[in-house]
Amino acid sequence: MDLTTTYMGLKLKNPLVPSASTLSEKIDNLRKMEDSGAAAVVCYSLFEEEIIQESRELNDRLNQGTESFFEATSYFPEPDKLLIGPDFYLEHIRKAKAAVGIPIIGSLNGCSEGGWVQYAKLIQDAGAVALELNIYFMSTDAASQSEQIERVYLEILKAVKAQVTIPVAVKLSPFFSAMASMAKRLEQAGADGLVLFNRFYQPDIDLEALEVVPNVLLSTPQALRLPLRWIGILNGRVGISLAATSGIHNADDVLKLIMAGADVTMLCSALFQKGVGHLTTVLNEMTRWMEEHEYESIKQMKGSLSQRSSANPAAFERANYMKALRTFRG
Repeated sequence: MDLTTTYMGLKLKNPLVPSASTLSEKIDNLRKMEDSGAAAVVCYSLFEEEIIQESRELNDRLNQGTESFFEATSYFPEPDKLLIGPDFYLEHIRKAKAAVGIPIIGSLNGCSEGGWVQYAKLIQDAGAVALELNIYFMSTDAASQSEQIERVYLEILKAVKAQVTIPVAVKLSPFFSAMASMAKRLEQAGADGLVLFNRFYQPDIDLEALEVVPNVLLSTPQALRLPLRWIGILNGRVGISLAATSGIHNADDVLKLIMAGADVTMLCSALFQKGVGHLTTVLNEMTRWMEEHEYESIKQMKGSLSQRSSANPAAFERANYMKALRTFRG
């Protein structure tokens, strides 16, 4: 049984990859992930805001007392010429690289163009074999046009690609009016892979405190349908790797996404709920199903039920919508 797959040029022993989360903050957890069968790990994210905040704090410290004597203002370089940031993240990548034998994928989370993208090179130098670019951007300006928003994604990607030689995947939200076109444009801009989809965390209202509060909800299996649909549509339409994330809880979910065309499947919520050891269960159940249905490899299965391979391509589009509504009886 050949469970190997290729993701952004990386040869992986199977398609199970824990996605970016706080689970990867502990080196012991990374070891458990490897022991439980993970083929690679996406490390928790380094945020643009963290980098900017540290740069501002350093700037304030450097400027203290600069007016006290004549030469002081020219003693230190300008802040934009300094490369300062959360060294603990880079050190964690180094320790993770040394602690496990599976690939460590860095994660850089931002929403604007700027010098923070230079950290892509530092993450590469720390030992990450690939980078996931998590662009968390919500436009609340009613005057902004969709083309302007899409250009932000493309420019951030180009800026990051200019810094690194390792492969870069872009983690997208599903909120694009022309998803297939955007996927193609990202490929043309240099993306080596797409991760579908980012789950934006929505705020809640505390009725007692009367304030808006952050709230994290773990995914449910129903969330699988969105990446399943779009990976099935994009398979063969773009020539880059496709990773599925959101709603992946068991072996059936992984198998469905592989058949739709995913190269890897990324788990998070299921690992919080059932523990890192759940990876072993998923792997064993996948292998059992493939043996029972006489599949010899992941390659044989991959994309076999994508839109381009399906006997009913319209099932991925509006025809499926009509059928679902007309046949539902509650």
